[in-house]
Amino acid sequence: MSARVVIVGAGFGGIAAAIELRRHGFHDVTLLDRAPGLGGTWLYNSYPGCACDVPSHLYSFSFAQRRDWSRLCSPQEEILAYLHGVARDHGIEERVVGGVEVVSCAWDEARRSWTVGAADGRSWEADAVIVATGQLHQPATPRLPGAEEFAGHSFHSARWDHDYPLPGKRVAVIGTGASAVQFVPEIADQVSRLFVFQRTGNWFLPRKNRPYPKWWKTLIRWVPGLQAWRRLFIFYYAESLTAMIRHPRSLGLVGRARSWLFMRWQLRDPEVRAKAWPNYTFGCKRILFSSHYLPALQRPGVEVVTEPVARLERDAIVTADGVRREIDCLIYGTGFRTTEFMFPMEISGVAGRSLREVWRDGAHAHLGVTVPGFPSLFLMYGPNTNTSGGSIIFYEEIQAAYIRQALSFARARGAAAVDVRAEVEAASDAEVQSRFRGTAWTQCNSWYRDDTGRIVSNWPGYMRDYEQRLREFDANEFELLPAPEREPVAA
Repeated sequence: MSARVVIVGAGFGGIAAAIELRRHGFHDVTLLDRAPGLGGTWLYNSYPGCACDVPSHLYSFSFAQRRDWSRLCSPQEEILAYLHGVARDHGIEERVVGGVEVVSCAWDEARRSWTVGAADGRSWEADAVIVATGQLHQPATPRLPGAEEFAGHSFHSARWDHDYPLPGKRVAVIGTGASAVQFVPEIADQVSRLFVFQRTGNWFLPRKNRPYPKWWKTLIRWVPGLQAWRRLFIFYYAESLTAMIRHPRSLGLVGRARSWLFMRWQLRDPEVRAKAWPNYTFGCKRILFSSHYLPALQRPGVEVVTEPVARLERDAIVTADGVRREIDCLIYGTGFRTTEFMFPMEISGVAGRSLREVWRDGAHAHLGVTVPGFPSLFLMYGPNTNTSGGSIIFYEEIQAAYIRQALSFARARGAAAVDVRAEVEAASDAEVQSRFRGTAWTQCNSWYRDDTGRIVSNWPGYMRDYEQRLREFDANEFELLPAPEREPVAA
């Protein structure tokens, strides 16, 4: 009997897993997503200027390369269309059940299977569950004093209100991360006033993302090997960024110098420069790519505010120094609750033990994929699998193949499930954490860390490291759980 697999999440990770499984004979695959359809973060994030900051020929599946991207880093609508096209080409679209908010995954020891429960009461039984919710799906919105009194309009950038007219409005943006860096230049010349509230500055590198000229598109389409060469070049360029982060006192100084020169050239206004300049080690936080954000901060009508927000009032935002700035709209560019992973979903494994309890001192998983005591439960884009320089799609393809190998191993031996050995996972986690020592990641606070200071988001090495670790499933690291005995059928 074919294994029943439920995948929670229909973004890049879930689609990658579904395609890999169906290619290898696992046909009973169902993808559940709380959104109306597939797309994940590229469905929800549709703010002005939304695009990937990784070149599209690397931020795409290796088995579904395109030669007709419109530009180096494709906009949101193009990425979403690409994902729909890949899913359609591989027969995945009809496997997606939208509008399902999964609230629980519970292991049944007697039946040796999982029950996946939704908020509306529906449930699915599965032999294996793949949680592909990722790290960037729950918007983080700060609780500001006086928010209930604010009479203006407000929304998070990941839930952009396209029906609200911004032209002529006084707008405050809280947060200066990767999303704000993209939408601030898009709205700066529309609004009458723009206040950009920044907690810390960012290190920037240039990104020229103009549409490809016709002659270049022709070359890409017709010159054999050119697209593959570009993908390989970007792969090793991304690995060089990771090298700078891993070696902040040597290679990192090269990256810092390049960023310093670029930012010094762009920030001509000394007052804005003093406010926007980062005060931490290059690479400790996410390095941002933009050639338009810093100039936008120097436009007439734009103010960078570094004083902490004290409270909201009916028509204004007030900072700790007592300055009151009148606004019509507040946009939260405050990113995501990256360290919460799939929570508040409740996941209970062997003996009813909660994953939340297992992770009380910080999220961890063997190679970011499996946790002891949760048989045939697999994570995509799980703990310590984020990348600071490369493409998460590369990681997710590797994870999908690894998970498929694990399920094929169990199927070939007639087992109900596989469960990673506790000592294997503990050693794996200790080794991962030890590799952060001496790197830039440890030299400031960032969204890569949880409340305890543990780095739970990022992989401490290179993309090629990760691929080597997961290339072959090691059966010695796992225990097989036998299938439950079937009651005899009466004659």
